Amino acid sequence: MTSKTILIIGASRGIGAELVRQYLAAGDTVHATVRDVASPGEPAALNGNLTLHQLDVRDVSRTLEFAAAMGTAQLDVIIHSAGIYRGHTQEELIEVNAVAPIRTVEALLDAGALRPGGTVAIMTSQLGARRGSSKTKGGYSGSKMALNDEFRLRAAGWADHGATAIVIHPGWVRTDMGGDSAPLAVEDSVAGIRRLLANLSPDHHGRFWTWDGREHPW
Repeated sequence: MTSKTILIIGASRGIGAELVRQYLAAGDTVHATVRDVASPGEPAALNGNLTLHQLDVRDVSRTLEFAAAMGTAQLDVIIHSAGIYRGHTQEELIEVNAVAPIRTVEALLDAGALRPGGTVAIMTSQLGARRGSSKTKGGYSGSKMALNDEFRLRAAGWADHGATAIVIHPGWVRTDMGGDSAPLAVEDSVAGIRRLLANLSPDHHGRFWTWDGREHPW
């Protein structure tokens, strides 16, 4: 199997860190972002072809700088996993969970970091699904609804960059964010995400998928 070059945004713990672990174990080249490279979290203990980058997705100028630096990377896959949940204001939730993923992906696409035909995946949540309702949601759910809405507006333009782009519900996962009572192990969620991404086709583009390969209603 040919190795790939993967970028994981938000890799210090949880799903992001497990994505790094599994892609490295598969022999892929991995670029991973953390907010503090002096204290990178779980990826610091991993071996393989790994490059860590400092990125706080709230920092617009640093995001643009990082994207420009990745312009020659010829990435096969971009996964945006950074997100926050409890203990934040609505403004902070919207900025990190809805605005930053779109801004970061667009900066990378504009910089030419993704190879033609590459994949973009953004972690969302089924809690952000409208399911036919036009009512506004607050909190974490509202931030993911805002992300989903903006993704749907941007998807056609991302296809023009040669990307196959999707949003993914990773399941309710046992992480610091998901809590100990969550039914799904992070290893299983990430294995499913990797299978989904490995089998994407242009027909998947612009749609909402679950970690186990099912299409989710908006």
